[in-house]
Amino acid sequence: MSQINPTSGAGSTSGATSTLSGSQGSAMLDKDAFLKLMMVQLQHQDPLNPSDPTQYLSELASFTTLEQETNIATSTAQAAAEQHTVAAVALIGHTVTYTDSTGASVTGLVQSVQFTSIGPTLTVNGIAGIDPGTIDEVS
Repeated sequence: MSQINPTSGAGSTSGATSTLSGSQGSAMLDKDAFLKLMMVQLQHQDPLNPSDPTQYLSELASFTTLEQETNIATSTAQAAAEQHTVAAVALIGHTVTYTDSTGASVTGLVQSVQFTSIGPTLTVNGIAGIDPGTIDEVS
């Protein structure tokens, strides 16, 4: 993606500076900041040497594609988290064998599921915080 210089042909940079400081800084631009920068560049371009409008369309199309891919990734992550939750709840009442923190194989009855910031954890035979990813067998 090519860079947009919001001050090409202009003597003032105050519009570009305020736009950048209102977004996430130099790390990433959101959709609104990108459009504001594009408008600042359009307002300050040299009328005798205008920019190529296809460049703007290309940049906007690239940004839209990136935004759609980000939305898909977010919804996929949410769907995966929901699947982990459903799978953990389905284990309640089942006997499982899991590997504990020492590497030992432990068998017990899943009594409940807790929902934490890192995802669901199980309580097996009174021991809370068992990661469902450590389960080796369900019976």
